[in-house]
Amino acid sequence: MPPRLTHLDETGAAHMVDVSAKDVTQRTAVAEGVVTMQAATLDLIRSGTAAKGDVIATARIAGIMAAKKTHELIPLCHPIMLSKVTIEIDFDDQLPGMRIRATTKVAERTGVEMEALTAVSVACLTIYDMAKAVDRGMTIGQIRLVEKTGGRSGDWHAETGNAG
Repeated sequence: MPPRLTHLDETGAAHMVDVSAKDVTQRTAVAEGVVTMQAATLDLIRSGTAAKGDVIATARIAGIMAAKKTHELIPLCHPIMLSKVTIEIDFDDQLPGMRIRATTKVAERTGVEMEALTAVSVACLTIYDMAKAVDRGMTIGQIRLVEKTGGRSGDWHAETGNAG
């Protein structure tokens, strides 16, 4: 049987997937993204002297808050009780810019991929917002799911593109 979009019913109408028959399992997801900028902007953020305040701390909090509100932003996502959200932000002088990584964890009947992707996206947007006064040319990109564990479909890793 060919793969199908789970958020569409037999008639093609959008619907929220019924997860009531699924087992509650430990599930994690990791997503990443990149913000590129001028080297001077990266140095300003690194120094902690940006006009709006601590860019890294603000982006980390924004990412965590966004993960918790994913079901309010993405119409067919289930509200879930996250057990953990972490946001890692690393400076990369080669870009120049920052690499952002979000990890989400839950014991639930549905996965946390969208929460991790939302967390990364909003953390990246927050970095842009905090530094746009000095660098409107920043770019946000390479947002992707890196891995997910747990659930009926098992583990998935971007490096292999499949379970394993």
